[in-house]
Amino acid sequence: MKFFSGFCLEGEEKLFDDFTCKNDFCVVGFSYGAQKALEYTLTCGERVDKLQLISPAFFQNKQEKFKKLQKIAFRKNSDEYCKNFLKSCGFKDNQYFKKGDIKELEELLEYIWSEKKLQTVVDKGVDIEVYLGEKDKIIDSLEVKKFFQKFATIYYMRGKGHIL
Repeated sequence: MKFFSGFCLEGEEKLFDDFTCKNDFCVVGFSYGAQKALEYTLTCGERVDKLQLISPAFFQNKQEKFKKLQKIAFRKNSDEYCKNFLKSCGFKDNQYFKKGDIKELEELLEYIWSEKKLQTVVDKGVDIEVYLGEKDKIIDSLEVKKFFQKFATIYYMRGKGHIL
């Protein structure tokens, strides 16, 4: 399995052991890492059977003002921003913390999920699975569910947040 971590994180793949595939032909990404996992699957040239997107960072439905305020807050005090961000995700300790940078935050906020890219992955024979938490405070899980449902099997977990 190839795993891509979320913003300000590393090594958190252990949190998703109950439902992630563990073979060499599976690509998994959590949050910001879901964006990276999709791009990797599109360009890697290696066999991929399954793409698992866990709480994919989806901000294309947010206004530019929201994105601008996130960047301003990060530049003002990146340590505090990261601390608050991880708390909003549901992390209670710093076990998986790896400080992110402004470039990663900008990529995270400005990424556009493309139906064309998803269709290309499906056309390559890759099964896509999307895992969402009903009580996610980072993304609008219903909006994400609606966007991905044409391309993926959706697992909508009641009572769960961003880290499921």
